[in-house]
Amino acid sequence: MWYAIIGSLAAAVIFGILYISFRAANFDFIKRISGGRRWLGRLLCLAAAIALLAVLWRALNVMNALVCMVHLVVFWIICDLAALIVSRLRRNRRKKYYAGAVAAALCALYLAAGWYAAHHVWVTNYEFETDKLDTDLRIVQITDSHIGATFHADKFSEYIEDINALSPDVVVVTGDFVDDSTSRDDMIGGCEALGAVEAKYGAFFVFGNHDRGYYSEKLKGWTNAELRQRLTANGVTLLEDKAFLVDGRFYVVGRRDRYEERLSAAELASGLDKDKYVVLLDHQPYDFDAEADAGYDLVLCGHTHGGQFIPINHVGEWMGENCLRYGHEKRQNTDFIVSSGISNWTFKFKTGCHSEYVVIDIKAP
Repeated sequence: MWYAIIGSLAAAVIFGILYISFRAANFDFIKRISGGRRWLGRLLCLAAAIALLAVLWRALNVMNALVCMVHLVVFWIICDLAALIVSRLRRNRRKKYYAGAVAAALCALYLAAGWYAAHHVWVTNYEFETDKLDTDLRIVQITDSHIGATFHADKFSEYIEDINALSPDVVVVTGDFVDDSTSRDDMIGGCEALGAVEAKYGAFFVFGNHDRGYYSEKLKGWTNAELRQRLTANGVTLLEDKAFLVDGRFYVVGRRDRYEERLSAAELASGLDKDKYVVLLDHQPYDFDAEADAGYDLVLCGHTHGGQFIPINHVGEWMGENCLRYGHEKRQNTDFIVSSGISNWTFKFKTGCHSEYVVIDIKAP
């Protein structure tokens, strides 16, 4: 899916650069610079558009440069259409061209909001009731930190301090803790931050697709074995198709990632005492019907980043890659929560969603 999206972005940017070049040539100052020669004005605007792409590429990265340019083109087209409609309704034609300037301003404001939504972390709360617990249970879910993407290990440590202040009973990490681009120092620092979790029953962890990685270990600068060793050394419980009975009161169950060979939801649930509350950690929200049939009480997922961008937020659901993009859904007796994640992947913006960690309060009778 992401290869298709990336390819579409690249094609859209090529079209967009040409579109901007032709439309920007209508600015009065471009006409003056070019001496009224339209071909020269368009050539100058083409050079400026390519220069802007290069600056964004250098300042951010290639993916975010493409995202910025595509948004600029979309806003420009919308403003051009709006200006055309207004001129038709007023039955006059403006001598000066303003639509492009308005588009650039709106795009800048929109992306600034998207940057803030990705880099500022909210706390999202859910509350459920159960008769399977004798006392209340507070779970904090962290997912998709991709450490190094929007924050480094030192900032992650600050978030852990904030989470500790919430007095959680258990902290769970539902995958994509690190990324291929995560430095060794950030990987080590992130593991140490999890070691500072002050939850009553500790921290539990399942791996996501990016934890396994797509680059060679030599290129990453650290090994997957070292990541496991660092997590374990810091007291984090790794769950790979395993169930852990906590204090004789409830289960925390962890599935391997969808892209790995793993047990079915029913196989993983077999042998569990269903009179006890069962929490399942599964990085990708892909197997909801089977997990509901297996009788889990609560399933916590990440992976989707809340859909990432308007208007592609629901593409994963439309393509059958995700059962749910974001939020809460109940199937049979199972509550499903999909978090948009505490950070982001390579993209520096989120629109239509925001970064978060999740606090779930399970209320006993």
